[in-house]
Amino acid sequence: MDDTTEPAATTGLTHEDRMMLDFEHSWWKYAGAKETAIREQFALTSTTYYRRLNWIIDQPEALEHDALLVRRLRRLRTARHEQRSARRLGFVGER
Repeated sequence: MDDTTEPAATTGLTHEDRMMLDFEHSWWKYAGAKETAIREQFALTSTTYYRRLNWIIDQPEALEHDALLVRRLRRLRTARHEQRSARRLGFVGER
């Protein structure tokens, strides 16, 4: 998959998009590091994989495919973003 292109929003999820969501649902079942499994399963770098995954979880069809997983991934993404923002602003560690 070309990491610079994304399917048109009107086409829904591709088979590979659904496979990526399924992988996220049960990646811990694969032996070895997650990054290795990503490379083996999808022939993508982890950066490209996560960029694509973030696009996928913003699609309404992703919620239809696995709502619990997509909501969890969105929450994790938001929490990581907030942590990064807090670190940049110097709020981490202060209480």
